[in-house]
Amino acid sequence: MSDTLDIGLIGLGVMGQRMLARLAAHPRLRAAVVWDADPAALARTLAAYPGCRAAGSAAAVIATPGLASLYIATPPGPHMALSDAAFDAGLAVLCEKPLTTDFDAARRCIARIDREGRRAAVNFSLASSPGLAALQAAWGDGNVARLGALQQVDIGLAFAAWPRPWQAAAGAWLAQRAEGGFSREVLSHFVFVLQRVLGPATVQRAQPVWPADGVGAETALTAQLVAGGVPVTVNGRVGADAPDDFNRMLWQGSAGAIALQDWFGLQQQSPGGSWQPQGDAAAMRAEGQAAQLEQWVALIEGRSHGLPGYAEALAVQQTIEALLAGA
Repeated sequence: MSDTLDIGLIGLGVMGQRMLARLAAHPRLRAAVVWDADPAALARTLAAYPGCRAAGSAAAVIATPGLASLYIATPPGPHMALSDAAFDAGLAVLCEKPLTTDFDAARRCIARIDREGRRAAVNFSLASSPGLAALQAAWGDGNVARLGALQQVDIGLAFAAWPRPWQAAAGAWLAQRAEGGFSREVLSHFVFVLQRVLGPATVQRAQPVWPADGVGAETALTAQLVAGGVPVTVNGRVGADAPDDFNRMLWQGSAGAIALQDWFGLQQQSPGGSWQPQGDAAAMRAEGQAAQLEQWVALIEGRSHGLPGYAEALAVQQTIEALLAGA
């Protein structure tokens, strides 16, 4: 087994840069070759990571000899075509979400993965988090002993602006309803957690609010769902009066509650008691991110891992698109 696993990266926006920083600190995964459609993004990346080599195109990244895996951090449109090209080259794939809005293409890709035993996963950051592990221990597989029967799940999101200022380099698509919006980008992480623990969710009611220009992404979403027989509410909004980049997922049981807040923050409440942090949020973020990279190594090497596959990511996206369609 080789000590170093070379990674090709396509897409050098916000997520690509974050992954490069994480790979730079990993003992085995190494960013080897990169490409972006924006020459300035490519130049900045090479200046920051001189050990990387630039490819002339996305296809050239995939064709690089000796690669172990491809990381796809483009807008959703090319995800399926890039995945298929990577599979043709025998590469394991880690793809950003949203997986795609082209469900037929996704189904064809998933069928190929199943038929040919291809290695592929999607970057839902909470998949390796202590928060998800706590929820699975409390209510996964019908567990009810410690915190009682699960009664309700509530998801709250708020953004002072969308896209968020730090996403400016990711491109205009994030602000547009065709592929962007906070539901696909942020709510999807929590729908993934919901469905990983409770199984498929059914949308009972959904009311997205759209800007009048016919182009912009949703500015609010309220919804009711059911997952595993449990009622779920969603309340999300964008506005200058909203808290800046707020997220909270509250799981209420008959004998206690768990909340995921600000991504990796984890709190627990006993009946009638106050909320108690279950560890340092920054440390849990680092733990979850480190675990994810180890899961990526397992994916590459064909070992068992907990990263969400394309079928699970498509199930998440189907729920998100049903919410955006309104009901």
